[in-house]
Amino acid sequence: MAYSGAVIDVDGTVVRGDDPIPGAPAGYQRLGEAGIEPLFVSNNPTKAPPAYVDRLGAAGYDIDADRVFTAGSVTMRYLREHHADDDLLCIGAPGLLDQFADAGLSTTDDVDAADALVASIDRGFDYDDLCTALWALERDIPFIGTDPDVVIPAPERDMPGSGAVINAIAGVAERDPDAVLGKPSDTAIEMVRERLPYPAEECLVIGDRLDTDIALGERAGMTTVLVRSGVTDDDDLAASAIDPDHVIDHLGEIDRVVG
Repeated sequence: MAYSGAVIDVDGTVVRGDDPIPGAPAGYQRLGEAGIEPLFVSNNPTKAPPAYVDRLGAAGYDIDADRVFTAGSVTMRYLREHHADDDLLCIGAPGLLDQFADAGLSTTDDVDAADALVASIDRGFDYDDLCTALWALERDIPFIGTDPDVVIPAPERDMPGSGAVINAIAGVAERDPDAVLGKPSDTAIEMVRERLPYPAEECLVIGDRLDTDIALGERAGMTTVLVRSGVTDDDDLAASAIDPDHVIDHLGEIDRVVG
């Protein structure tokens, strides 16, 4: 198979923290040599695409901003389509709130005035935030999560991600979110197809997480490549109903897939 495009995860696939994963820069170069157009897609909602150009560039990956989108990008698109005129209560990091402002979306801190609740990773998340979310959702307003990642790769050890905050709120409110965005949501798949306008069978999805990266590829009908350089180990793989088409130790082994 000759591939035309590749959806590439970021954390755990090409970098850990700000450092390149060993072998991954060479693998990325190999994709370019094979004529495969890259699209970096991250489930980190806290940074807009231009920040990834700088971060990935410093790690040795040459990429333009239009070749990157994040869970924040997906969330902003969904909110513009479904909640453009709403006052949104956001429990999330300052970088996510900046994206609300850039997208022209209205936010509020008033639990009695909010038209929807958006929950995401927030390193300052505390009991007061849990109370705020509970009281807002008692009014039966829409509940939206930016992405499902319960844990995220970090330089020293894995850390809680957006999914941990979303699940905490879901538990206390005794209701599931109405939408969880990022990978592998329908909105993310739509954005992938717009940025990589090739037949699905000509596209790869490369990532370290079964329930987001590989699930997105399966749902989109693309060839999936799991790398073991992030959060998924052999026990996770054996226990999962999600079955990647290829499993490699790191992106540097991508030649096994693209020939």
